[in-house]
Amino acid sequence: MRMDVIHLGITLISIGFTLIFVAVLAWFLSSFGGRARGGGIVMIGPLPIIFGTDKESVKILVLLAVLLIVIMAAIMFMPAMFWRFQP
Repeated sequence: MRMDVIHLGITLISIGFTLIFVAVLAWFLSSFGGRARGGGIVMIGPLPIIFGTDKESVKILVLLAVLLIVIMAAIMFMPAMFWRFQP
């Protein structure tokens, strides 16, 4: 069971790095066509710090931040029986 959790963690980290790479590459390629727009979210615990280059980007990021907060709250308040791992 412990190895499954380790593999899940490695998989999630790999997916995160891949998404970051694809997003930076897409942003770089879109800048050749004209004005580039974008933004980002820094989550410090449940508090998001949101920044962006235009209002549309910030609106999307606010919705994403709310979704992330809801997911974090759901994981934190799950019953303890789902978090019992056997070594």
